Amino acid sequence: MILQPRVKICCISSKEEAALAIGHGAHILGFVAEQPSGPGIVDDDTIRDIVRDVPSGVSTFLLTSRIAAAEIADHVAYCCTDSVQLVQHIDVAAHEKLDQMLPPNIRRIQVIHVQDETALDLIDLYTPFVDAYLLDSGRPTATIAEFGGTGRTHDWAISAKFVARSTRPVFLAGGLNAGNIANAIRQVRPYGLDLCSGVRTEDRLCEKKLADYFSAVRAAL
Repeated sequence: MILQPRVKICCISSKEEAALAIGHGAHILGFVAEQPSGPGIVDDDTIRDIVRDVPSGVSTFLLTSRIAAAEIADHVAYCCTDSVQLVQHIDVAAHEKLDQMLPPNIRRIQVIHVQDETALDLIDLYTPFVDAYLLDSGRPTATIAEFGGTGRTHDWAISAKFVARSTRPVFLAGGLNAGNIANAIRQVRPYGLDLCSGVRTEDRLCEKKLADYFSAVRAAL
């Protein structure tokens, strides 16, 4: 039996988009703060303003590209989200400091950019410090670093191995849409799903794509 995955709709840029995503069944909203590239980037004041109106029961993730512990903690405190998604492979030393700097109720999600099987080596490295993982298709070492929102899938066979080995919940991201989500769920068996470009048209959250996506998720279960 396949359990209902938690669904995160990312790249939320307005209260209207937040309401639309929640109305279709999103469990989590993602807010993309300053990044070197990618869609859906909004300023911190906008994130803070939207988060204030998110109803209880819906989680809020701040996507931060900051890597210093003090800067990450300050960023979360200002934006008022209940979780922080670390889009870079940050140093263990920063995670150790975050243990002291972040309030205990703030969940920490480490993004793993799945480029090859070395992604599996990061499980033992980060597991003592994080509440969950998110597997994405970024290229952190590209000339212009990519930390998400690429619209590309990665090797789901590696993602399936990651899920099987991890003792933490794992979200799957990267190029997901209504057409491939059933295969992704069946092959990877993730705890959660994360979408941005797959439910957007011309940089706007698309109601039809949202509806099609959630229908495809239900059909896959």
